[in-house]
Amino acid sequence: MRAVLADFRRIRELLELSRARMALSVGWGVLALGSGLGLAALAAWLIARAWQMPPVLDLSIAVVTVRALGISRGLCRYLERLATHDVALRAMSTARTTTYRALAGADIWRPRRSGVEDEAREGDPTRLRRGELLGRVMSDIDDLGAVVVRAFVPIAVALILSVLAVGLLASISLLAAAILAVALAVSGIVAPWLSAWAAREAELAVKADRTEFTAEALTVLDHAPELRVAGRLSEAIGTATAAGQRAVAAEDRAAARGAWAAAVLPLSIGASVLGALLIGIVLYGSGTPIPTAGFQTVPPGGITPMAFTVLVLVPLSAFEAVAVLPAAAQALTTGRAALHRLNRLERDESGDPAPAFPPLPEGRRIAVVGPSGAGKTTLLMAWAGLFDTPRPGVTFFAEDAHLFGTTVLENLRVARGDITAAEAESALRAVGAGTWLDSLPDGVETDLVGGAAAVSGGQRRRILLARALLSPARVLLLDEPTEHMEAEGGAELLRRLLDESSGLVDRERTVVVVTHQLPPDAKADTIVHVEPGATVTTTRLIPATTA
Repeated sequence: MRAVLADFRRIRELLELSRARMALSVGWGVLALGSGLGLAALAAWLIARAWQMPPVLDLSIAVVTVRALGISRGLCRYLERLATHDVALRAMSTARTTTYRALAGADIWRPRRSGVEDEAREGDPTRLRRGELLGRVMSDIDDLGAVVVRAFVPIAVALILSVLAVGLLASISLLAAAILAVALAVSGIVAPWLSAWAAREAELAVKADRTEFTAEALTVLDHAPELRVAGRLSEAIGTATAAGQRAVAAEDRAAARGAWAAAVLPLSIGASVLGALLIGIVLYGSGTPIPTAGFQTVPPGGITPMAFTVLVLVPLSAFEAVAVLPAAAQALTTGRAALHRLNRLERDESGDPAPAFPPLPEGRRIAVVGPSGAGKTTLLMAWAGLFDTPRPGVTFFAEDAHLFGTTVLENLRVARGDITAAEAESALRAVGAGTWLDSLPDGVETDLVGGAAAVSGGQRRRILLARALLSPARVLLLDEPTEHMEAEGGAELLRRLLDESSGLVDRERTVVVVTHQLPPDAKADTIVHVEPGATVTTTRLIPATTA
């Protein structure tokens, strides 16, 4: 219980919920359901009183009040929805900001270790894939926002309305009020507990498989051509399909448990109404109304027909407040699980210190070489400041940078908004894309329909490299700029990138290139060798030049 309360406090802190806005939401919710409760009681009284056929003016105030309660119920419900969603959306915006900051400071890019897939599913920030990141930033924060709309406000409203309903019935019969209180407690505690149990089972069984499905689906969508070439596309699709099927099966099992929770509410309503009916019959029979001068009076110990009707019909409206509590328990269970996953994004949560990266070495032309998985890209991202504070004048150009479904020129203007068509054409020809450019119907004004899908892998790399050359950055960090190019063309481009005298890149700019294979005659002045296990060795070949 202490852990549950601690999680609730943590959710409130993460969402930074406003007490005033929450109170306003609860207030409108109480007025909405209170209008329904009052409407049920007054309508019951009015039905029984009208049966006695009093002068119509005796009923005018009650008739107008019934209409007012009917209108106010819908109006207050609408205002409660507005206020609650305002709180939730503000809170989700705050939570996303906090999560983005945690992601920026977390070591989420370190390669996965072998044999720890189960730990990856648990959410270790050092083993996140794009699908897992997407799930945390989107669905997990959505789950926290749902806690406000489906749990915090409904629970507060249910508590207040339950007290009011029991108090109203207590004014007629203490025994009927006691039965209603017990029935409300059963439907407000047992049903949510069963619902939370089902949700917890579903969370454990479904979330991991849903995350696995999202991750595998994104892998297939992003890398289908490479997987097809490697002969692993069918395997990847099969893995995603299996994860989706496991999630659906787990949801079915959880739904069977949830059915028991759904059965508690109608059983409680039936027990309460039946109890109130029996008590009303006993009380009404023990005090049969006696006609006196045209009116009916009730001997001590009895109740009037109007009170009898109220006694029976009020419980039906009282359970409207607690009917949403099973869904509230599910939202709380899901929200707590989402909170735990988000907490793991914080740097200190895992207990592991942030990895230390060597400073950017001296030199104008720096080559970073090493085998796949050694950590070359991670090192490059660290030099760019993506793990702590971005370095001004330093730009990291990722190998999977996005190409937009617009013109070639606009794709290059991502780096600098004032690039002219002539500058764009010159940069493309400088990186060896002249032949391809000449084949385009409208030159740099040609639309790349589908973005990266409109060009080959080598052409895509040349466009990205041209974008890097056109950027105003003083330091260019290039991740595998010649990947997917033909061997000779790629090697020649590497030589020019690492040669200050080639004219491809201004002498005053620093170029850092990550590559698997460095041409033997490359004129880099500094070579950084990266080996698996974060071993970094720097070889200085040429003394640093002064600007």
